[in-house]
Amino acid sequence: MSIRVGQQVPDFTVEAYDPVAGDFTKVSLADQKKNGRWTILFFYPADFTFVCATEFEALADHQDHFKKLGCDIVTMSKDTKYTHLAWRAHEKELQNVKYLMGSDVKAEVGTMLGCYDEGSGLTLRGTYLISPQGTLTASECNFYNVGRNVEELMRKFKANLYLSKKPTEVCPAKWKDEGDKTLTPGARMVGKVHEALHSK
Repeated sequence: MSIRVGQQVPDFTVEAYDPVAGDFTKVSLADQKKNGRWTILFFYPADFTFVCATEFEALADHQDHFKKLGCDIVTMSKDTKYTHLAWRAHEKELQNVKYLMGSDVKAEVGTMLGCYDEGSGLTLRGTYLISPQGTLTASECNFYNVGRNVEELMRKFKANLYLSKKPTEVCPAKWKDEGDKTLTPGARMVGKVHEALHSK
């Protein structure tokens, strides 16, 4: 059984390539929790592929904003840390990448989260947001041929970050950033969502 939203993600450690240091390192969920950091695990099928490169470039456009808000991006595939280094060095779409590139070579983490495809031996485009307490707060899984919208990922992260401080509220579909209208569920709102959204 894969981990579901709302459940605790078991601690894991994987090897990774760090583009900033130009060296190899390890990623540990235990360390992320110890440091009070949110974690985005961004699974993709394989290095040196096509849609993946465009996703990496889009992530790089937002990496500093994620980091400033307390969230670390870790991309994950079954490729080795050596292949990550080579792809980062040769593919210009990755030239601005500063986030860690994790190696789930045995597909243990991908299997645990439910995005490992046994038929192909690759991971699908799985995106997982883990809170500083180790709770899986959001998950999404796309097939190989559809790239993800990183702006929507940022919106989901900001919403979860906001709700971690305001647990009695909920963020409606068009919520984008702190200061936008939220809802506080209760008996008086039943059948009155429109009024609650549009009241001053």
